[in-house]
Amino acid sequence: MKKAFCISAIGSNQGKTILSSALLYHYKNSVRPYKIGPDFIDPQFHTKISSTPSINLDSFMMNENQVKWIYDKYNDKDTAIVEGVMGFYDGLDKGCSAYNITTMLNIPTILIIDGSGSYITLSAIIKGLKEYKQNNTIKGVVFNKLSSQTHYDLIKKQILQDFDDIFVLGWIKKNLTSLKNTHLGLDLTTLEQIENISKEALEHIDLQLLEQISTTKIIKNIDYYPFDSIVPTQKTIAIVYDENFSFLYYDNIVFLKELFQNVIFIDSTKDQIIPNNTDIVYICGGYVETDKHYNKIKNSNNFKQSLIKHSLSKPIYAECAGLIYLGKKIDNKPMSGILDISFELKDKRSRLGYYYNDKNIKGHAFHYSKPTSVKNGCSILSKKPNHRGEFGSWQTNKVYGTYLHIFFRNNINFIKEYFGF
Repeated sequence: MKKAFCISAIGSNQGKTILSSALLYHYKNSVRPYKIGPDFIDPQFHTKISSTPSINLDSFMMNENQVKWIYDKYNDKDTAIVEGVMGFYDGLDKGCSAYNITTMLNIPTILIIDGSGSYITLSAIIKGLKEYKQNNTIKGVVFNKLSSQTHYDLIKKQILQDFDDIFVLGWIKKNLTSLKNTHLGLDLTTLEQIENISKEALEHIDLQLLEQISTTKIIKNIDYYPFDSIVPTQKTIAIVYDENFSFLYYDNIVFLKELFQNVIFIDSTKDQIIPNNTDIVYICGGYVETDKHYNKIKNSNNFKQSLIKHSLSKPIYAECAGLIYLGKKIDNKPMSGILDISFELKDKRSRLGYYYNDKNIKGHAFHYSKPTSVKNGCSILSKKPNHRGEFGSWQTNKVYGTYLHIFFRNNINFIKEYFGF
């Protein structure tokens, strides 16, 4: 029997990442992490902890059958742990929330709730979450930031009195010693402390009860391929994927390996070059604008020259930071100059959330940079299909850069067009 559950909450900063990370480490020998929504940071953290790639489940960018297929494809471990996004129902208006995914996949949900400064009111919060949508999968609850066992006992007594279908799984004390001087979920350098964090976070949680309510039969959600068929090509693709360009959906790598005969990975921070026999270059999103990341690539002249040479006759597809690197500069930091566009960094976010391009391709964008001039754009990104927006993609000959992050598997015709075949 397999185990599967989702960690969700009433909102951000409740403790989802702490609990998810602690459980991923505890089950690290055989766990598959998943992340609901388009986020890149949490999956990187999941992957580091569990040594198993974390998979995004996004029911805005994919339809229901496609999400089910993705979940099934990668559900190859004893335990599946799904981390939610924001609050349990947040994203419902876009069709992608923890509620959407857990009901779609019939996965039990474990809520983690900040219990500091409250006890009876917490039961009212759970009642509201349970009754907002009757078919939800909320099965258990963990309370975070409690001061004592006595505080927890007060809360548990009230929950058991008010509900006969909620399992109270335990609590996490406030001011965890292992979390001092860390930024869990935001800083991958905290990984050397994850064992201590896991032990301390799980100290008062009933793992046996958690396993009991999360045990499921192995039932395939869908038994056919709900995407356009793939015809493999003999071409070679180089993926620029490193510390600077690290924002990449794992299934995109798997898909490209299915599509291309040869897939090679290039580390720009080590000044690796694009081989001459490369047909297509794909540059992932990430960071090039900060001093920390720019310093890792500013002297990578061999990489830059090989990319410029490739761009003269062959396709390049680049996302977000990849787009910026294709440009002339961002602020005072020179880039490759392959695209005739410059960028500047703003204090406020320029885009955040789901967007459509001119071809009604659904994707996600999150960036603080903006072009200094909007001329020569080739695609508008908008919040609604065929709606007003601003240029978010630029193209010169076979070189295409975009702020939009997409899943490749369900956009194969778009990918073929901009990958040049």
